[in-house]
Amino acid sequence: MEQDQTEVHRIGDDPDALEAFYREHLPAVQRFVARRVADPHLAADLTADVFVAAIDGAGGYRPDRATPGGWLMGVARNVVASEFRRQRRHRTAERRIAGRRLLDADALARIEERIDVERESRELYAALAAVPERDRALIELVALDGLSVSEAAAVLGVKPATARVRLHRSRARVQTHLRPPLAEAVAALNLEVQP
Repeated sequence: MEQDQTEVHRIGDDPDALEAFYREHLPAVQRFVARRVADPHLAADLTADVFVAAIDGAGGYRPDRATPGGWLMGVARNVVASEFRRQRRHRTAERRIAGRRLLDADALARIEERIDVERESRELYAALAAVPERDRALIELVALDGLSVSEAAAVLGVKPATARVRLHRSRARVQTHLRPPLAEAVAALNLEVQP
């Protein structure tokens, strides 16, 4: 059950509210990150960064625009996009390795397991490259992260009707670029246009 929307504003000041928010939303954030990155160290760092950014941005949360989970997926999307921009600027291995925290063997094994579970999702994500970025983000938020079309529209700053049309067109584009087994998998995804 999703946390009371008024609690989001308190996560920056109330450790109990932060803990409850973290425990409720951690699995969804881990799935979101694991679908987009294959490096377990980076996945752990980005997951932590998402919650740090959520704490910093909690005062700006608007319950009329998204549920706490929807808002957090928007934060996660921004954090991951920011990291990808950083990687484009710094391609050398030394820069990517610098500053990483060491993980114990159990934590590394859990992250690698999560990445393996999401491997097929990453393959589908690669097929989504044929779709314009704005439409790809919409598909991800609805089909992969479980947001309603209205919530995804709010995260992306577009009208729900516009989001519905983009989702329909993008789904057709993705299916034309996939091999038949993957195209069937996309068709099986819950991409039905719901408010």
